[in-house]
Amino acid sequence: MNAFLFGWNPAKFKWADIDADIEKLKNTGKLTDNWSVASHKSIKPGDRAYIVRLGQEPRGIFASGVISSEPYLALRNGRHYHRINIDLDVLLNPDKERILTFDILKTGNLAEQTWAPQASGISIRPQLVDELEGVWLNFLDRHPYFGAMS
Repeated sequence: MNAFLFGWNPAKFKWADIDADIEKLKNTGKLTDNWSVASHKSIKPGDRAYIVRLGQEPRGIFASGVISSEPYLALRNGRHYHRINIDLDVLLNPDKERILTFDILKTGNLAEQTWAPQASGISIRPQLVDELEGVWLNFLDRHPYFGAMS
């Protein structure tokens, strides 16, 4: 399985309705969002996606999902960008909940990956994909909301 890392910096883009999106995902099990993608030639539906908060603390992974579209061109601020749709399966509010922080992501083998990418939608090193998924699932299993569900 291929996996990609998407960056979100709240100083550059406000996610004003994150709490409503979290509730929608919890209540319906579905939430699709679109993101710009740098690796538009290699990404495809079914690939794994992780969204990392950049800029202000806490920094780290706070959402995951599955790529649900082929890359497409979208116009924003007079420029064309490649974008993809992600069907989110986890969404946490970094201002209110624990997230998988850089201090964990920068240990062991995972330290080989750049966790603060300059572009959104970069490829996660193939040899790290399974380990990252395991660390993410282990983190969620201990998370107050998700751990209580299992």
